Amino acid sequence: MKYTSQIIVNIPIEEFIEKFDNHDNMKHWQRGLDSFEHISGDPGEIGTKMKLNYSFGKRKISLFETVTKNSFPHEYHMHYDAKGMHTIQHNYFKQTIEGHTKWICKCELIPTTFNMRLMILLAPKSIKKQSMAYLNDFKNFAEKGTSVAHA
Repeated sequence: MKYTSQIIVNIPIEEFIEKFDNHDNMKHWQRGLDSFEHISGDPGEIGTKMKLNYSFGKRKISLFETVTKNSFPHEYHMHYDAKGMHTIQHNYFKQTIEGHTKWICKCELIPTTFNMRLMILLAPKSIKKQSMAYLNDFKNFAEKGTSVAHA
């Protein structure tokens, strides 16, 4: 499944990247993030690996992130691997005429199990909605300092 999400964040691209590229900020805009752990490589460099641990109610999920391209301030790409799913995410950042930042997030979900194939088939709107929630939460954090850390 492939889809694109996008949002305008009303801050300059330099400030956007500064907030986006700070791992300590992730807890403020990634709902459910319990912890992250650097596994290998230099942060932000191609090939760097990190483990992200999330809780959604009683459900725990671990994702392994691998950076595949870092061309800040314009592009940042990564792969995520979790039980049953491989995700390719390409992020593009553009400065608008007004001096704000347009974030375009292109995702491709590749299920590796039957259950995940079924989930993608039955709930594509929910998946897209979750991605858009992260973009909105980042926007609220970047513009207003609103954190989802204790939500």
